[in-house]
Amino acid sequence: MNVSDAVKSRKSVRQFLPDPVDSAVIREVLAKAAHAPSGGNLQPWRVQVVGGASLARFKSIMARRIEEASAGESTEYDVYPRELTSPYRERRYQVGEDLYRSIGVAREDRPARLRQFARNYAFFDAPLALFCSVDRQMGPPQWADLGMFLQTVMLLLREAGLHSCAQECWARYAQTVGAFLDLPPERMLFCGMAIGHEHTDAPINQWRSARVPLEAFAQFDGI
Repeated sequence: MNVSDAVKSRKSVRQFLPDPVDSAVIREVLAKAAHAPSGGNLQPWRVQVVGGASLARFKSIMARRIEEASAGESTEYDVYPRELTSPYRERRYQVGEDLYRSIGVAREDRPARLRQFARNYAFFDAPLALFCSVDRQMGPPQWADLGMFLQTVMLLLREAGLHSCAQECWARYAQTVGAFLDLPPERMLFCGMAIGHEHTDAPINQWRSARVPLEAFAQFDGI
């Protein structure tokens, strides 16, 4: 698979098959992804991959935790700006509407929407979960490096015939995740990622989020 095909075929899969992922494949993907750029070669990413019985145990913990604290725990960073302005507010609204429309959930059906959102915390049945954390001394430039690393991971997963879903929703339960992973105090959880084989027949996987045209975000001068 060339890079263009990997970029175009990458998407957030929200229903996976139970088929296992070869541990050698995920190890190779992460080793290759370590070549992603980082300022000053700090390589600030730290990842922990969970599968098998450990993942089953974690999902059981999360199921109980969601019942105890459905609104989540105290977050250490805002996933979105608290006062999101146009056009970003409309884009976020539209992707949510498109997602729920794909599975026949009406806008006013809040319980069904909450049930679907809770599927995040089961990794959409993916057989592998990846968590990414970063040293608390790192700033916005290093968080940008995490994004480049994770994008590289997702593209390499496509090359390997796998799919993923990056999940910042885990920031809502950072304390529970941190306790399970035994994160040291100096490390902050950034996000999770579901990894596995796409359930190609699942309705929720049949749509793609819209992208604005080139002219809406790029300006060219002298070329």
